Amino acid sequence: MSAPKALILRAPGINRDQDAAFACELAGAAPERVHVNQIAAGATRLSDYAMLVIPGGFSYGDHLGAGKLLAVDLVHRLGEALHRFVADGRPVIGICNGFQVLVKAGLLPGWDDDPTPAVTLTDNESARFECRWVRLEADPGSRCPFTDGLDRAIEVPVAHGEGRVAVRDQAALEALRARGLVALRYSAGEGPAPYPANPNGSRDDIAAICNPQGNVLGLMPHPENAVLPQQHPRWTREPWRDEGDGLLIFRNAVRYAAAL
Repeated sequence: MSAPKALILRAPGINRDQDAAFACELAGAAPERVHVNQIAAGATRLSDYAMLVIPGGFSYGDHLGAGKLLAVDLVHRLGEALHRFVADGRPVIGICNGFQVLVKAGLLPGWDDDPTPAVTLTDNESARFECRWVRLEADPGSRCPFTDGLDRAIEVPVAHGEGRVAVRDQAALEALRARGLVALRYSAGEGPAPYPANPNGSRDDIAAICNPQGNVLGLMPHPENAVLPQQHPRWTREPWRDEGDGLLIFRNAVRYAAAL
């Protein structure tokens, strides 16, 4: 079976595309880094790919808010193709700035019964850029296949200034939980995760959400920077690590893409 083709989206300000491509390759995909202009011009077709990754960075300098301009660009120029890609069930992962893009493009949380945004991403409660390793736990009720098999806490880094998940109201939060759209939470072991375990103050310690179909995942942490054991700060003291925890998410996504 040939490796599923993964499109790693490039755009002005995106700076983790090579890292995302490397993670996809390690996970068994055939990644290609493609600029958004190539897709908009018709030189590359989104439909030719089995998987889409929107990496992190500072798209368009984060002018008008983190991820907003790239979200507008995608909706305006690629809206029909992108919505068809999602409707076909193909996997989409948005990381950090890419998560912000998916939210502001309306693809997350992805329900259609309320036009008012249920979720947004805003400034960290600390009012500063947070760069640290964090522990994540998968919600056992998540419908996202990319977190399948995550029956233990995983450790990956975060690096963001606008990563706090905020919800419209308590009803929206309950809907996220009830529909299985909370994929990952920051963890400090038992109970809630206070700062710095929750690096940004996200409501309900939410680190990642998915759409109702489960094939679109947005997360603030960077699994693409936790695919090799040597990337972990304790790698010399924990020789049992033979790979980075973030690779588990990419493996699941590639397996899902290959099965379509």
